[in-house]
Amino acid sequence: MTELVTPAPGTPAPPTEVPAAAPHPEAPAPASAPTVTIVLPCYNEGEHVLQEIERITAVMLASGLTYELFCIDDASTDNTLAVLKQAQLDYPNIRILPFRRNGGSGTARRIGTQQAYGEIVVWTDADMTYENERIPELVQVLLDDPSYDQVVGARTTEEGTHKWARVPAKWLIRKVAERLTNQKIPDLNSGLRAFRRSVALPYLRLLPAGFSCVTTITIAFLSNQHDILYVPTSYAKRAGKSKFHFVQDAYRYILQVLRMVMYFDPLKVLMPLALWLVGIGVVKGIVDMIRHPFYFPANTLLLLVSGLLIGAVALLADLVVRSRDGV
Repeated sequence: MTELVTPAPGTPAPPTEVPAAAPHPEAPAPASAPTVTIVLPCYNEGEHVLQEIERITAVMLASGLTYELFCIDDASTDNTLAVLKQAQLDYPNIRILPFRRNGGSGTARRIGTQQAYGEIVVWTDADMTYENERIPELVQVLLDDPSYDQVVGARTTEEGTHKWARVPAKWLIRKVAERLTNQKIPDLNSGLRAFRRSVALPYLRLLPAGFSCVTTITIAFLSNQHDILYVPTSYAKRAGKSKFHFVQDAYRYILQVLRMVMYFDPLKVLMPLALWLVGIGVVKGIVDMIRHPFYFPANTLLLLVSGLLIGAVALLADLVVRSRDGV
């Protein structure tokens, strides 16, 4: 039993000791927060992730920038986590977050950005494809020029699997995104980019779990007038086995582009279709009335009604977008 001691009369009572609150996992690091957080998702990269860590560490030490390398093991089934833990003993700037179940690269990047200590966050891959030697260059652009909120390494070559199909598919998706955002986008889904964490935080909840997270963060920035600078970079053939599935991931890319533009500007997606249907219906109705007076075919009526319904949905969606709070 704890003994209660009563202070003598006239003796001031000792100050009450208040235990310090445990820091929130997403809160900035106290006092010694680094300038840069490099988020490195790792899934079955055990054969080469150490080489990537050495490459990033060497260039960041040479740059003089304070940094942390936030390695997120996405429930790898090989020795990736063991390699990361061993590397943490040799490189004090490494921080590790292991997932108990696979969440996808988008989930890893989202959580990594939320829990980053640095104000500037860098996304890259651990498969030896990107020019990670240029990370300080991307970061320095943001430090020197406050008018840019994101810097993207725009790839000048395509070295991924299914190259014959990826090149035209990516070109088509990129052109759709450029048309819908009214912006020139040299590389829509580059995995090498640096951005201001404070600007990106409101959009992180929009990130999907898969590869199209990089597409999402690009469109989110462009749709909200956050300037992006594109820096040409090379792209090497990846080490290890690719996790990209052409048909599934290409479909998700297209769907995500449309979803993001619908989220920010639904009129741009729906209203052109509505006007085209109404216009075609009106022209067809005039022709039908000239050829067959007082005859209005069902397909003409269907065109007009479809156009009006889509237009009404477009206006309602735009009203919802403009009436919501926040992003």
